[in-house]
Amino acid sequence: MKSRVIIICYIMLVWFVVSFVTNLIGPLMPIIIRDFHLSLGLAGFLPFSFFLAYGLISIPAGALVEARGPRTTLLTAFGLNLLGCLAISLYPSYAVVICGLFVIGLGMAMLQVVINPLTRATGGEGHFSFFSVMGQLVFGLASFVSPLVFSRLMRRPGAEHEALVWVKLYWAFLVVYTALITLTAWLPLPRVELAESERAGGLEAYQKLISDRTVRLFFLGIIAYVGTEQSLANWMSQFLSTYHHFQPTQEGAHAVGSFWGLMSLGCLLGLVLLKLLDAKVVLATFTLGAFISVGLALFGSAQASLVAFPVSGFFLSVMWSIVFSLGLNSVSRHHGALSGILCTGILGGAVVPLLVGLVGDRFGLRIGLVSVFATLAYILSVCYWARPLVHNETILTNRRRASWESP
Repeated sequence: MKSRVIIICYIMLVWFVVSFVTNLIGPLMPIIIRDFHLSLGLAGFLPFSFFLAYGLISIPAGALVEARGPRTTLLTAFGLNLLGCLAISLYPSYAVVICGLFVIGLGMAMLQVVINPLTRATGGEGHFSFFSVMGQLVFGLASFVSPLVFSRLMRRPGAEHEALVWVKLYWAFLVVYTALITLTAWLPLPRVELAESERAGGLEAYQKLISDRTVRLFFLGIIAYVGTEQSLANWMSQFLSTYHHFQPTQEGAHAVGSFWGLMSLGCLLGLVLLKLLDAKVVLATFTLGAFISVGLALFGSAQASLVAFPVSGFFLSVMWSIVFSLGLNSVSRHHGALSGILCTGILGGAVVPLLVGLVGDRFGLRIGLVSVFATLAYILSVCYWARPLVHNETILTNRRRASWESP
């Protein structure tokens, strides 16, 4: 029992570290643009390199968990994280930061693949949902805290006169990852038996799924969601600085933190609404709210923009889980392979922010971010064409079932 509590705490720590490191990219963007004298297009390669790694490694990471177990996967992931942070710390140039973020992204993707089956094996099937939600709340907390820590570091007395002061964060991460490697090697991690939905699947399963039009549509849905999320998170601070002259280390960083914090609150509300309404209704409602908030962020006043960018995180909160679950519920077999295909859609976090930067160089960042309306429109279209084989259970459907089954 004691070891189980320790491992659950360890899992929550992993979630915190994954989120903290990942969500530094957004507030860092304006500072790296300034320090390396980058165009918006070149800056767009920062999130591109990180999320390209996610898209490439998700399926192989699942195979590694299946073949070698959680400890090997975790140690490999933390080793990659350590290597990427070491490169950025020792040689903080633009090219090295791009490569370092790619290597860190490989490790982060592997961690997210292994952590769910490890949570289920540690906490048990009956408590898996509870610990999964707890992990997402910890993830959201770290997302909120990360930009605030960055802001505090950048606003220290004398920090404005130091070159590349943000590199100190990556030196700190070296210590964190060294400690996590030591802890992972020592902990009595349970043996993981992957559920069918977590298994990588064979080549034949992938071929069948990729040939299915519905699978391809949901794959694009994941690309659209992650592209929307990362475009807003990574470019909002630069937008607020460019058009409204807010400081990236103050208002910009706080806006990014609030974006992730409100996303966590939206997840909690989404859990309640999914017990009351059909998933497609919830998705449509939140997507329309996202349209409005993004519109105000891009075309409203300075104060409206400062508020609307974070609020858009609230409306994005349910999109990943609903699109992903609708995709799984629309196919009757090979859910493990389908999960791998959908997770590869995290590539959207690489492609769309880069597109925003390239368009922004030519027509301005506001026009570049208008592309988010296209990805939101695609997510809204999911509500129209999705035909899940299994619908989410609501209080109303449970009551109907009870009335049908009663004598």
